[in-house]
Amino acid sequence: MEDRKGGCDYERKGIVEAKPGKEAEVEKFLQAGQGLVEAEPKTVSWFAIKMPPSTYGIFDTFADDSGRDAHLNGKVAQALMEKAGELLAKSPSIEKIDVIASKLPN
Repeated sequence: MEDRKGGCDYERKGIVEAKPGKEAEVEKFLQAGQGLVEAEPKTVSWFAIKMPPSTYGIFDTFADDSGRDAHLNGKVAQALMEKAGELLAKSPSIEKIDVIASKLPN
């Protein structure tokens, strides 16, 4: 893939569905995950989003595939799997994706 401005050709998305009544705990979990992600040098950007009422998403970008793989095997992913049974209505959907077009700030 040709490198674009910003160098973020490798991405990942995750979708999680909170158990009824666990929405606030899922939000706190995702907010706490930001600190772990900030310690990952190859994670270029990371977003946690809410799609009401109880679906949450994570979108992140990486400089290369090794950064994406390191994140998928990192502390946030490990913590999510440990809490999944308690907080989530079903197993998380986690996929590697590639951006084919983007607009980034200068």
